[in-house]
Amino acid sequence: MSSALARLLFYPTLGYNVVMEKLSSRRWFDRVDETVILGALPFRSMTAQLLEENVRGVVTMNEEYETKRFCNSAQEWRAVGVEQLRLSTVDLTGVPSLQHLHRGVEFVLQHRERGCCVYVHCKAGRSRSATLVAAYLIRLHCWTPEEACQKLKSVRSHVLVRRAQMDILRKYYTQG
Repeated sequence: MSSALARLLFYPTLGYNVVMEKLSSRRWFDRVDETVILGALPFRSMTAQLLEENVRGVVTMNEEYETKRFCNSAQEWRAVGVEQLRLSTVDLTGVPSLQHLHRGVEFVLQHRERGCCVYVHCKAGRSRSATLVAAYLIRLHCWTPEEACQKLKSVRSHVLVRRAQMDILRKYYTQG
């Protein structure tokens, strides 16, 4: 049921995100540190801008249908020298699995070692992708989930990490 609801609400909520970026102080993406940029869907028209930001990795937390029309495919990313990792998570109610958090954090850390940036996104850059970036901050700085989420909110004020996502971050933290 939640996947069907997410599909039904995809275009209206994507439109809302576009309007909010135009009419409020929300930015489409924000740099968290020298390695990670947390953001909303990376439209094809943003490719050159992301390359200028030294993005050489993209973590896509979206399901396939969310990126099919507007975003680069894995092949299109590869053609411009960017590696994509897809960690499909249902919108609105989905929580990244522990396995996805571990895979995503390792991907980001590999790019960090190379001196490259990674664009981590979902549709709005506020829940699914924020959960992964919080896991990265936990691993990198040995922060608690609360400290990691506080940092994200200080950088991107509309980040929304819900209770279920905090629960998975606490599991990730205790597995440390």
